[in-house]
Amino acid sequence: MELIKKLTGKNPSEYESIAKSLVDNSDKELFSALVKQDDFLFDFIKDNVARRIQKACNKDNYLNLLNFFDYYSSSYDTMIAEVLHTFSGDELLPAIKEIYINGNDSNKAYAVKYFSFVNKDLLADIIPLLRQTALSGFEPLSINSIEVLSMLNDEESKKQALTCLDSEDEFTRFEGVKFLVNYQAKDCLNRIIDVMKTSSLSENIACQIPFLIPLDEMLEKDEENTILVLCYIINAIPEILPPSSVIDYSLYNIFEKLLKTPLKSTSSVLLRLAKDKFQELTSNDEYLFDCDRNTKDEIKEINHLLSKLNIKKLDSFLYDELFEESDFVFFALDYVNEIEELITLLDSKNPTLILKVLTLLKEKNALTKHAKELALQHVVNSEIREIINVL
Repeated sequence: MELIKKLTGKNPSEYESIAKSLVDNSDKELFSALVKQDDFLFDFIKDNVARRIQKACNKDNYLNLLNFFDYYSSSYDTMIAEVLHTFSGDELLPAIKEIYINGNDSNKAYAVKYFSFVNKDLLADIIPLLRQTALSGFEPLSINSIEVLSMLNDEESKKQALTCLDSEDEFTRFEGVKFLVNYQAKDCLNRIIDVMKTSSLSENIACQIPFLIPLDEMLEKDEENTILVLCYIINAIPEILPPSSVIDYSLYNIFEKLLKTPLKSTSSVLLRLAKDKFQELTSNDEYLFDCDRNTKDEIKEINHLLSKLNIKKLDSFLYDELFEESDFVFFALDYVNEIEELITLLDSKNPTLILKVLTLLKEKNALTKHAKELALQHVVNSEIREIINVL
């Protein structure tokens, strides 16, 4: 741990000599220990370490990096691949292909990252294998393989991912979404959004979309769908998304932009949802206990920004989304207090919406026998009927 502390520290006389020794001696023990610290080091520290190791490499010792292939880290894979290609060009490709074919998952993941630096024409023979490793359960290998397939413009793998979106299995659809996002298939954005709208994994899918297109860019092109994506993202914090994602997704800038535009029913739903979420995050120490200072400060700034919102004004817009076909109806429902407005939604063909309304009526001590009978007229699903009967 002492060597790790020096390698990640601020003293050049210490970290330069340790980085040089690491590479010169193929110190697998030290590199393994470094990789095990990935989750405990800030990104900027790992970036510094990667640069220090890269600077220690030269034409006489760069091949020693191959000895680190058993210890995979996404923090150092690009640096290692770049160093190997910088000193060898494409001449090392046959050896790397051999590692890719016969190595373990960690070896393969590093090898595929190396492929992203070589001449595309030299990779045609391994495209079928890349399609296989793109489906690997080892996520780094899968992601790296998809990125290379995208670089090679492999239409067959993209087409296969698109067919997954039509599956009846939710997890297959989600895998298809993740493939297309890593492939950077921006032309598939609308298909992905359509899947998100009907999936039971809507939050998970929404969390993927900003990696395909930045939310602020998407907001300029398609405001309504972007706001819907944001609603699911807000819902996903902190259970699915870590609080630090507020920085990754630039949520402060997006909220600030929305506050400068005239309120609409859709933006009101989002801002109402966000106002409650960030108030909750800042009022409970458990949510931010493990967060770094930047994340805590950002969340507090967002909460301060949203705290200025007039709740009554926001709520007055929500009723425009209280109809069955609205993509925002489930979000808006949580803020509706008028019993009659809720009861009108029981005349719906959507059993999930009906069940949500009945649950809200029960929470408000307003669930009547008449309301249940009205709901049962429109529900065919036996499981949902059973739930309604016991409410």
